[in-house]
Amino acid sequence: MPKKVLIVSTSLRGGSNSDILARECARGAKDAGHEVEYISLKGKKIEYCIGCLTCQMKGSCVLKDDMAEIMAKVKDAQVIVYATPIYYYEMSGQMKTLLDRLNPLFTSNYSFRDIYMIATAAENEESAFEKAYSGLKGWVDCFEKARLKGIVSGGGIADAGDAGNHADIMRKAYKLGLSL
Repeated sequence: MPKKVLIVSTSLRGGSNSDILARECARGAKDAGHEVEYISLKGKKIEYCIGCLTCQMKGSCVLKDDMAEIMAKVKDAQVIVYATPIYYYEMSGQMKTLLDRLNPLFTSNYSFRDIYMIATAAENEESAFEKAYSGLKGWVDCFEKARLKGIVSGGGIADAGDAGNHADIMRKAYKLGLSL
């Protein structure tokens, strides 16, 4: 049965490796017959959460930026794939800011159930991805109907645009899309 899939690329770098893998995942998901939407945070204005918790009472954020549109897409998706570069063994700051700003969804009737991560790092050790994955797991654990289902880790990928030269990792991203 086709699913509504949202792929969120959080890198702000042109030619981003995590973005290349995100697009390959999207291609796989489309080939599998899913309804796929891709969003890049590049060029988006996303303020930091100010912790006022007004969103918990009103269901929306007091900050006026690009988050309302992104949040609506996250809320309606059945499957979400977050793609991030690894910065100092952690998810990118813009991904963390995005997750923090999704707080209004906590009390909502969200549709997402399956959450995945795609991550790239210059270091080629699986341990380079553990803290980022754990951080996303912390967010997912706050949504009782959602589950963190897996990661495609692209280690040993440093230079912009290099992901396309790693056929094995490109294949994993594509297969993730097919399997959603």
